[in-house]
Amino acid sequence: MRKINLLKQAGERLFQAGIEEAASEALLLLCWASNCTRIELMQRDEIPDDVVEKFQQAIQRRSAREPVAFITGEQGFWTLDLHVSPETLIPRSDSETLLEALLHHRPDRQQVKSMLDLGTGTGCLLLAALTEYPEAWGLGVDVAPGAAALARRNARRNGLSERAAFIAGDWAAAVKGRFDVVLSNPPYIEHAEMASLMPDVVKYEPHRALDGGDDGLMAYRILCRSLPHLLSEQGCAVLELGMGQAQAVMALAEAEGLKVLECRKDLGGVERALVLAFS
Repeated sequence: MRKINLLKQAGERLFQAGIEEAASEALLLLCWASNCTRIELMQRDEIPDDVVEKFQQAIQRRSAREPVAFITGEQGFWTLDLHVSPETLIPRSDSETLLEALLHHRPDRQQVKSMLDLGTGTGCLLLAALTEYPEAWGLGVDVAPGAAALARRNARRNGLSERAAFIAGDWAAAVKGRFDVVLSNPPYIEHAEMASLMPDVVKYEPHRALDGGDDGLMAYRILCRSLPHLLSEQGCAVLELGMGQAQAVMALAEAEGLKVLECRKDLGGVERALVLAFS
């Protein structure tokens, strides 16, 4: 089938399904189905039948609002290529703000020796941080065994399995000891807002990783109570925040004797990364 006709039909179908970037997503999925780059695809006119079938199946799934990352099984984050699955949230570029904040507050790459990631999901935060701190080892904890297993795969894929371990457990309750860095992207969506999320999110991504309780702060209460027992004397914690949550979470942290070092905005201007340490 001719490439131009295939992309036109797919783009129209995705647009009708409410996909804003219909044309670019169609192109991305055709590259994936063809196992080639965009430049390589530009040099092709006809698409083989087996590739057409794989592509059309992908377009059908995307038309049902299944995220592209779950169709391809992969997502880029920081400098990593990661496996993804419906066991975990899809890593998002907003979360890279946490790494930028960490690098700002811990610029000495040899200083950090131990890291903890609570609610690790794909392992994206911990693994990305380990690439920046070559002397560190890390532990990721997730309540879902499937997420911990996926994070282990990602550690192997990115050559970090000797410096990263992942366990399934009830967050901080599963961990003893103190760490130089604690990272977390906790559930922070207010329960009443869950139904209003984009179909891509609410239909396919795990609700346990999104639902932050009635006020969206349930996980932060647990984190702030736990951090004084998890941080080393010179340690710092970097937490991801939802829109409009900065003041409330800072108050929770300060009530537990923690000091706010920074609340860093993401590229969209949202206060996204809260950096905490001992007072």
